[in-house]
Amino acid sequence: MGDNELANLGGASAVRGEVEPLSEGTSTNPAAVYLAGLAPTGRRSMAAALRRVAQLCGYADWQLAPWTAMRFEHVQAIRSKLLEEGSKPATVNKTLAAIRGVLRAAWRMGQIDAEHYQRACDVDSVAGNRLPAGRAVTQGELAAIMRVCIEDETSAGSRDAAIIALAYGAGLRRAELSALTMDCIAEDEDQYTIRLTGKRQKERMLYLDNGCADALHAWLDVRGAEPGPLFYSGRRGGHLTAGQGMTPQAIRDVVVRRAEQAGVKDVSPHDLRRTFVSDLLDSGV
Repeated sequence: MGDNELANLGGASAVRGEVEPLSEGTSTNPAAVYLAGLAPTGRRSMAAALRRVAQLCGYADWQLAPWTAMRFEHVQAIRSKLLEEGSKPATVNKTLAAIRGVLRAAWRMGQIDAEHYQRACDVDSVAGNRLPAGRAVTQGELAAIMRVCIEDETSAGSRDAAIIALAYGAGLRRAELSALTMDCIAEDEDQYTIRLTGKRQKERMLYLDNGCADALHAWLDVRGAEPGPLFYSGRRGGHLTAGQGMTPQAIRDVVVRRAEQAGVKDVSPHDLRRTFVSDLLDSGV
């Protein structure tokens, strides 16, 4: 039943594998409107989810799918298909949330009526949880990773030590680390203040001292006070490209590479953030 319903959404051309572009422009595509309202990190994730939905329906990408033709039976079939493929409950629910977001945009734009919107969105989320991936990093492992950075006398060594210190000492996500600029940083004697805009455009202030402040100070001595991204991207040999920032993926690569050099297995930026939260809980915060 699931495959038939998906084929019905795609139409005859979709069943044959052909793609017929929508006649509507991007500005009236509800998927584009929905994605435009998300933060950049969320936009990438939800665009990937919508791309998968479009492919299940016989279209090459989300820009080509006729979202206003989607009904309850189509959404239910997509849910069933993802579960059959072994997708995690969180992945299925994220995909359903993306579909609901697109249909909400279509309703707000007057492309579908309220009954169509409510019926199509009335698909149950998937119950169940999986254990989160990743782990907490021990103090010994963290010290070994920092030692590798400090022993690297190139500019990349100072940069990477500051990245790891902020990921652990301030609990920053890799997207937040890559988005930091010099405008976010303020120094007051031995303390640094970081103004950060996180998920859902929420601003927060971070106060750094002790080892985290020392690592940031050492990097700023190398980097200089020029405006622009806080962390510069690198080249071979530990050389950095002034003025060119790092992507979230590059931040992850730094953490993984330094952990491997230290002989520490299976560490990601989120593991450092998880350790930060665990340590806060252990201290009674």
